Amino acid sequence: MAPMALLPKVVLAAVLAATAVQAVPQDVSATSAASKDPCAKIGGQKWVAPADVRACFTSYKVDETVKSNIIEVINKTLAFHTSTSYQIRAPGIFASEVHVNVPQELARIKKQSYRSEYDLHVDLSRTLKRLNDGHATWTFGCYSIHISPEAFKVASAEFPDQIDVWQNALPFSLKGKLESFAGAKVLAINGKNPWDAVSANSAIAGSYQALGTRQNGFFSSYQRSTSSWNYLLGNFAQQSLPLSDSVLLTVQRTGHILPDIILLPYRSRISSSSTAFTDTASWRSGNCVAKTGTNGADINDSGSMSALTEDPTAQYEQQPTVPPTKKQLLNVMYDDSPLSNVVLPQPLQPSLPAINGSRSVGQFYMLKDGKTGVLALGSFSDDDYDEFLRGLLVGLLNLKSLGASQLVVDVSNNGGGYICAAHWLHRIIAGPKGTTEPQAGLDTKARAGPLAQAIVDELNKNPELDPTLQLNYNPLNWRSENNEFFAKTTNWLRPVVNSVINGVPDAFSPRLGQECQPEGFSFNPPNEALFDPKKVVIVSNGRCASSCSLFSITMAKKEGSKTVVLGGKYDVKQEYCGVVGGQSTNFKQIDTEIKTTKLKDHELAPPDLLVNGGQGITWRLAFGVTNTAEPEEWQDHPADLNLPITAALVNNPVAIWETVVAKLLA
Repeated sequence: MAPMALLPKVVLAAVLAATAVQAVPQDVSATSAASKDPCAKIGGQKWVAPADVRACFTSYKVDETVKSNIIEVINKTLAFHTSTSYQIRAPGIFASEVHVNVPQELARIKKQSYRSEYDLHVDLSRTLKRLNDGHATWTFGCYSIHISPEAFKVASAEFPDQIDVWQNALPFSLKGKLESFAGAKVLAINGKNPWDAVSANSAIAGSYQALGTRQNGFFSSYQRSTSSWNYLLGNFAQQSLPLSDSVLLTVQRTGHILPDIILLPYRSRISSSSTAFTDTASWRSGNCVAKTGTNGADINDSGSMSALTEDPTAQYEQQPTVPPTKKQLLNVMYDDSPLSNVVLPQPLQPSLPAINGSRSVGQFYMLKDGKTGVLALGSFSDDDYDEFLRGLLVGLLNLKSLGASQLVVDVSNNGGGYICAAHWLHRIIAGPKGTTEPQAGLDTKARAGPLAQAIVDELNKNPELDPTLQLNYNPLNWRSENNEFFAKTTNWLRPVVNSVINGVPDAFSPRLGQECQPEGFSFNPPNEALFDPKKVVIVSNGRCASSCSLFSITMAKKEGSKTVVLGGKYDVKQEYCGVVGGQSTNFKQIDTEIKTTKLKDHELAPPDLLVNGGQGITWRLAFGVTNTAEPEEWQDHPADLNLPITAALVNNPVAIWETVVAKLLA
């Protein structure tokens, strides 16, 4: 019998499709131009064959100046990344999953010749993804194409103009009967065991250290978004580059004994975030070169406002867009596949009434048992930080008033967001106690390289450079491990903690304390626990990261809350979260700190980026709960329950919640 975890893709594997794009008009001259310019063939079209996209992408040769610029920016930005030395070979249980010496790999890429800029980008992307760290992702808006398969009902609604392509691709008597493959059992993908395809994808997917979590990303799943319930297509369905032209599936349809073998084409659509183009020149100028907001800016330069507020790489943050704020620190995943906007089919969406307090990514429900409340939380972000925190409190209070004595928190595909919102949720659930006050989260450390120390030195000498405390390196933003604020003249990176990690000398700041209470909380938290943490269950598909990890780990390890991972291969351990970090940031913010402190000429400062890209980093790294001297990033987070996904449960939130309650809270 096939593992139940395969069922999500059984439901999906009937159709090949792609994510959305904005089409532009095509004129008659495009056909003749395409013979000389491969990008003209796809310019102005809505749907194209992946092979034609690759022909356009690979037609542009490597510019050695640009190549050197990209490598220098990545190298010098990663000097601020707290995990660089750790990731040469990760400590503990992830030693076999994370082992990349990035400086050595970048030196290899610098020497290597490439047939096209596209091939260079693929190597850069794959190399950084081998870190399995969703904070340290290289993004390049030039190649933002997505290919995806989907079940008939979803595809019919989302891609109605391409259904005939797949209907007509079916052989003989099956032609036009695409819907009959919904729910079919997948026996083989490209002639091999389906799990071979899952494993191959997990080797290049990146983002999460745990093998099981990367495998789960292959399948479809759901997520609460700002305005609806979304259906995430999965990596088999949605890839960031047009690498495959078709897929050969061997499937057994429901009610049939003999298998069917079908060859279905992939289809590509240019990302909706891309600038429309008609040829190579307009493709390059609109999507590939640096834009306003690609690089940082001096916060005191009145002419730099647009550079500070615009961020072309924000589309890769796995959270809803948040406005620029003064001190609301973020810990959030980056991914070169933008968030899905495919709506979860109506029959699968919760039909329970939303409880008062529900807003945006946070929705509250009361299950029919009359004692279990549910918080479905798709992100720790919102366009209004104060109202987000208020909604979490109001929703939990209303669940209690309705008789809820136990709580399910569903954080499926929650890629993080506001750090203090994660600590706030922990605090209001668990109440005031030693594990929540003053620190509901985890102590952290930052990397203390020479340039980082120089930035703080400049802020010590000239506090007026950052009067509104916008810079991460401003000492007034941080507290010592004793939770005492640093003085404005303190270089908080000193005394430097010198370490040797994987044989490499490294340097870090002293331990940093909490950053959220009371300044980061918009309201006074309740004087008592809203729920017994031991009657709280945290549910996800393992793809809970960044601030979501900070919340889940502290609730599980400090408070005894239970954790559940949905699906996964039956013989692979499932971790309830991954990519912990402590605080994430990116090249643009580092560049802003450097420019504001007038250190752009420092020998270790990265140059301005010439292309429309970005490099994410973990800027602060959290210490562990049980092993308090080492980072939580590489410690164990096994789920209390690995819930097999059946046909009745797949992408059905309410059915999942009710099953979890029966198994862990009844």
